Amino acid sequence: MYVSHLTLHDFRSYATADVPLGPGVTAFIGRNGQGKTNLVEAIDYLSRLASHRVATDAPLVRVGADQAVIRAAVVRDGRTAVLEVELNPGKSNRARINKSVLPRARELLGLVRTVVFSPEDLTLVKGDPSERRRFLDDLLVLRTPRLAGVRADYDRILRQRNSLLKTAGAARRGSSSQESALSTLGVWDAHLARTGAELLAERLALVDQLRPYVGKAYETVARGASRDDAEITYKASLELPPSVVEEVAGSETVAAQPAQPPSGSRDHRGMLTDALLAEVERRRNDELDRGVSLVGPHRDDLLLSLGLGPGADGTRLPVKGYASHGESWSFALALRLASYDLLRSDGDDPILILDDVFAELDTERRAQLADLVADAEQVLVTAAVAADVPEALAGVRYLVGNGEVVREA
Repeated sequence: MYVSHLTLHDFRSYATADVPLGPGVTAFIGRNGQGKTNLVEAIDYLSRLASHRVATDAPLVRVGADQAVIRAAVVRDGRTAVLEVELNPGKSNRARINKSVLPRARELLGLVRTVVFSPEDLTLVKGDPSERRRFLDDLLVLRTPRLAGVRADYDRILRQRNSLLKTAGAARRGSSSQESALSTLGVWDAHLARTGAELLAERLALVDQLRPYVGKAYETVARGASRDDAEITYKASLELPPSVVEEVAGSETVAAQPAQPPSGSRDHRGMLTDALLAEVERRRNDELDRGVSLVGPHRDDLLLSLGLGPGADGTRLPVKGYASHGESWSFALALRLASYDLLRSDGDDPILILDDVFAELDTERRAQLADLVADAEQVLVTAAVAADVPEALAGVRYLVGNGEVVREA
């Protein structure tokens, strides 16, 4: 898979941009603020329908414009499709394939798959749990696009339930609408448990599948490390029965399970739904007091830990707060490399985007990363100066500046 042509209209700093691309390595070289990252951000947006730099679409539209358009010709298995998304802040975005309008923009998901390495990756290690949850969910959707609908449903249910919790909490403090609010809340409890169980099961299975790739990648990018040094563990907001965790983690994704479990058995979603409902009931008073949902995948975390090195007794410490800057960077790189390897194992090379990442790495890590990704079908690199790009990634180069993208002779 690779992008053979990128066209932008009123996206970020570009009134227009038209960039021919191809398989192999393409580097965009330019000073900070010249728009080189905007180009790769646009391609990543087609993959996830979200930016790796900002949380909303509004900053993606050029100042003074009402909408932005990203259009890319994508080659997959020898066939070319033209994908387009129209960004309309405050309104619904629109998407097209070969000029045919799609019912929903999210139907583009899965048609382009990207893995982005960027300076922001350090927040995977040092940031809030929300960063790690998004990492998992983005990877889930890349592998199984229909899970974008599950994520959207869960977010909608969560917003509605939180609103009811606030109402019910106020009712408990003297309002006459307490009984009605609590009755309605029970319905949303069931929705939260059912949809949350599906998302939770998918995450558990994903972490189990990702774990060996993380260990292998960390061994490669960290000096003197072994593949047993790095560990990832899923931490749910409730105590899950070990038998359920083992069954879910040892399985393929829930999306691959039959619609109906064998007679007399419970599927993973059913077991997890029961566990979530029981915990919601147990935490009812706490939730009413605080006016917010305290149980569910939105409260979970991906725990990252490292061994203490040769001669240690097997004790592990969390990366956040204990790892050095170099170890933190190595772990962040390992998570991205593991994502790439897992996607590749599905049978299709994702597009690799290395966004200003070499400036953050020492010479040894630069060379290691470059050697690891050089054989990808398409690699897109951004750098402030050409010297930051390792020799292993020599390829086509574009100079970016003054609103122009010019291929280097």
